[in-house]
Amino acid sequence: MTGDRNHEANGAKARRSTIRDVAAQAGVSVATVSRVLAGSHPVSEQLRAKVLRVVREVDYVTNAHAKSLAGAGQLSIAMLIGDITGASFAHAAKGVEQEAASRGSLTLVGSTDLDPAREAAMVNLMREQGAGAVILIGGASDLAEHQQRMARYAKSLNAAGSHLVLCGRPPLPPEVPAITVDYDNEGGAFAMTSHLLSAGHRRILILPGVEGYTTASIRLAGYTRALEAYGMSVEPDLVVHTTYEYGEGARAVRQALERGVEFTAVFAGSDVVAAGALEALRSAGLRVPEDVSLAGYDDIPLARDLTPKLTTVHVPYEEIGRSAARLALEREPGVRGEHKHVVLGTHVVVRQSVAPPPR
Repeated sequence: MTGDRNHEANGAKARRSTIRDVAAQAGVSVATVSRVLAGSHPVSEQLRAKVLRVVREVDYVTNAHAKSLAGAGQLSIAMLIGDITGASFAHAAKGVEQEAASRGSLTLVGSTDLDPAREAAMVNLMREQGAGAVILIGGASDLAEHQQRMARYAKSLNAAGSHLVLCGRPPLPPEVPAITVDYDNEGGAFAMTSHLLSAGHRRILILPGVEGYTTASIRLAGYTRALEAYGMSVEPDLVVHTTYEYGEGARAVRQALERGVEFTAVFAGSDVVAAGALEALRSAGLRVPEDVSLAGYDDIPLARDLTPKLTTVHVPYEEIGRSAARLALEREPGVRGEHKHVVLGTHVVVRQSVAPPPR
């Protein structure tokens, strides 16, 4: 009898958990579990956290859709973007879609709104739907927690025959079965700051991005390293954290001017932020680059449309997207390999918005 019970227990453990198992253990209806996983209907944060905790505990996934996709001979790629309105992310998404289409694969796009709980639900849903790969595009906050969360995603997707691909996010430990396609973010910021320093600027206002976010932290590190190479140190009043929105660039520069902060150049963490900074400088009666130089980051088409044309850091976003899709689709399904990390280069694009400081 003991052997039979052990056999039954092992069989139950091997059995794939169902949505009914999740509902029963969480004490909610099947419909509620579906709503939480889909993220399509509002539920309380407490209820959502409870359901997602049970999902992780029982490692819930269904492969019905995966079987149908496999039967059609077609893999899908799911792109999950923090902010779907971001211009740079849109170019990365374009690269993913183009590469996937050239290989006969479908591309699904979703927005996480930078919400970790929503991200977790969407990753699980894509795993449930049988996506061949899940690509997460954009930076992350709280690095330690992010590393743990990504490792869970990677192992869960790998167990289901899928892959996790990170774009523009910090790489994971070598033993985690995932792919990271990154760009030399710090090197780009170092090169641009060095370009401004070599032009004679010594007080450079930097707007690196959201404080505590990996993208901003790395760009600030590049800025700091360039200053140190010139025997200088960071002055706190010259560092202003913002989101990557147009209005934030204008607000940051306007407030710096109102506080009486002295600067001869502005290094914006994105071209969109640089455009907002340009508006604020002009509203204050300052000319670019005659009075204040201006630099951006990303090299999206907007950089060439501004007057003057914007000196910026080129990031190969479309190639990042193409590489992410190619590596995911070429990797053998279910392979329990180590973490693969690819880094693409960045470089300064010199245009018309930087000049020596006024004497």
